[in-house]
Amino acid sequence: MAETPGLAGRTVLIAGATSASGRAVARALVDAGALVLAVGRSSERLDALETAVPGVDTRQCDLTDASAVAELAMRIHLKFGPIDGLINLVGGWRGGGGIVGQSDDDWAFLEGSLTALRLTSRVFYDDLAASAFGRLAIVSSTSVDKPTAGNASYAALKAAAETWTRAVGQGFAKAGAGAAAVIFRVSSLAGLEERLAASMLGLWAEDAAELNRRTVTLAP
Repeated sequence: MAETPGLAGRTVLIAGATSASGRAVARALVDAGALVLAVGRSSERLDALETAVPGVDTRQCDLTDASAVAELAMRIHLKFGPIDGLINLVGGWRGGGGIVGQSDDDWAFLEGSLTALRLTSRVFYDDLAASAFGRLAIVSSTSVDKPTAGNASYAALKAAAETWTRAVGQGFAKAGAGAAAVIFRVSSLAGLEERLAASMLGLWAEDAAELNRRTVTLAP
């Protein structure tokens, strides 16, 4: 794959990189000339990612732990300097049972993706804002616009993640930064991994001011 303008030589961190979509995005970014830092919780799955995507740099971290994220950022800055991209793919789904069936355990599990987004975007915010090609991207859900009783917790937390991402984008715009925060929505990522990867690459080929706070829906 040819290098993407604005992406070659840039450092991009993928949070929650060991899923099928994470592998696809990591491979596309490496092929496009980026230095890819792939972060996940499972050492076994990170080892498998290294085998599947030669050239990726893997880092084990609990992204819901503030001190662990701070240490991750410190180590990355010491070795690589500031990053130019943060792609949040930390996710998972739980639901069903109507409103009464929305359990506290399910909420706590789903809240991890929002916590990971908050912690990583805060600790790397200055990097992205200072970069001429800083990009933050998340994957949300079409259920935000059409929530159901069975997915109430999931949809509510995805809506919160979108709100946080738009707020980051407002911060970029207020600072006059060459950075952008973008939301991708899907009904399901299954089968859309390669399209998502291609769309992520496109973030570095467009003007930040036009991209910032955009919501992109990827349909099957």
